[in-house]
Amino acid sequence: MLPDRDAAEEAAEEAAQRFTLDDDPQIVREALAGEDDAEDAQWLVVLEDPEGELDLAALRELAEEYDGWLERE
Repeated sequence: MLPDRDAAEEAAEEAAQRFTLDDDPQIVREALAGEDDAEDAQWLVVLEDPEGELDLAALRELAEEYDGWLERE
């Protein structure tokens, strides 16, 4: 979860370089509940990891480099 689109795009590019990914990360805008203003949104960088092979500590570190945080489903 990242604070703006630019950070999300940069983090997605960096994730693609750092990690072995089957697909490019997706960037998704998530509006905050009840807010219509574009500034009241957070950006998700979605990484598919069905086998659970990605290092969560490394993902958390990457998110924090871009003032974001890691969320898992």
